[in-house]
Amino acid sequence: MSSIVAIVGRPNVGKSTFFNRLIQKRDAIVDSQSGVTRDRHYGYSFWNGKEFTVIDTGGFMLGGEDNFEKEINSQVMIAIEEADIVVFVVDVETGVSSMDYEISRLLHKSSKEVVLAVNKVDNSKRQLDSIEFHSLGFDKTFNFSAINGSGTGEVLDCLVSLMPDESVIENDEIPGFAVVGRPNAGKSSFINALLGEERINALLGEERYVVKDLAGTTRDSIDTHFNRFGFDFKLIDTAGIRKKSKISDDVEFYSVVRSIRTIENSDVCLIIFDATRSFDSQVKNIFWLAARNNKGIVILVNKWDLVDKKTNTIKTIEQEIRKELEPFSDVPIVFISSITKQRIFKAIETAMTVYKNRSKKIVTRKFNDCMLPIIEKNPPPAYKGKYVKIKFCTQLPSSFPQFAFFCNLPQYIKDPYKRFIENKIREMYDFNGTPIRIFFRKK
Repeated sequence: MSSIVAIVGRPNVGKSTFFNRLIQKRDAIVDSQSGVTRDRHYGYSFWNGKEFTVIDTGGFMLGGEDNFEKEINSQVMIAIEEADIVVFVVDVETGVSSMDYEISRLLHKSSKEVVLAVNKVDNSKRQLDSIEFHSLGFDKTFNFSAINGSGTGEVLDCLVSLMPDESVIENDEIPGFAVVGRPNAGKSSFINALLGEERINALLGEERYVVKDLAGTTRDSIDTHFNRFGFDFKLIDTAGIRKKSKISDDVEFYSVVRSIRTIENSDVCLIIFDATRSFDSQVKNIFWLAARNNKGIVILVNKWDLVDKKTNTIKTIEQEIRKELEPFSDVPIVFISSITKQRIFKAIETAMTVYKNRSKKIVTRKFNDCMLPIIEKNPPPAYKGKYVKIKFCTQLPSSFPQFAFFCNLPQYIKDPYKRFIENKIREMYDFNGTPIRIFFRKK
């Protein structure tokens, strides 16, 4: 999983400007007035082949009495604990302050890798002024200017050198299944049910993961290698993901960031939601987050033992869920109970099937033999008197299903026809639970 880099420092030293430059967007508000950043912002940065998460925190205020200042200080402390690498930003214009010494004292006490970044160094005089910051006692010290970008390359080179080599950590031969959902949906209970069935608990009858009725018990993303009964995969328990406006706890913020990164680094997402609650907007947001990242998806309706059931209850709920997920409704839905262990192995079998569907490769000749006659009978609509002629199609070499259709006027093909082609592919081939990407290119 990619590393988390937290940017800390006292107010108005240029943390948000540096953050915006790293993520190449203007997500964080930048102002000359100190203390503008009060909420945490996170984004993604990429450098020298490594992607990592960047967290922008509010300015640390020594002995601040204001409620906002106390909350910001709490965020900084949590950032130091939760991040893999800390970038300590200081301002060469104002020199070393008592707050800089206080923050450096906290950072020295931690076991984190710290990079000292001296900001606003954009001329030779300021290069000399920056020497005093070596008194803070950090080996990795760099001069840069967040506003014009000079020196940021050296800071980034240092950051990625401190990150582990992902190729060493990840084993691509073993599929990764991320268990995701809202808080208290039963994600850890589901994993405990699987592990309990294996009888590999650390102590007899003891659960591997802490489970309580209180939402938010799981804080970190925890990997488990499942290798029993013919299955071999990596199962990842994650913290519950709730709306940004509902995240009030500092540790939970980092837990949610890690959960999102787990989705991005997995192969199949097992989206668990509580059968006693509705399939609400937040569950849909998690679903579309997985779909946008082209992950295999299985929806698990948990706590099925608590639902009053009638003859067509499963069929009715399934139809309601699929209607909410349109146009991507070709997703398997399994009704489970982690407490009674009802259908928990069917859920895993379904996830393995979705993983195989996601890895499926279609021979180009057979794909053309199937699709070209369909396209000939149902060609793209003419646009401004011009006709689109599709002559050839193939599956692209990638980790998930992507198809390219070569034609004379690809710019005239609209989304409804793309959905028609996707539906025909799904009719001809089993891509259940797998997003499909379709591209039209000029021949």
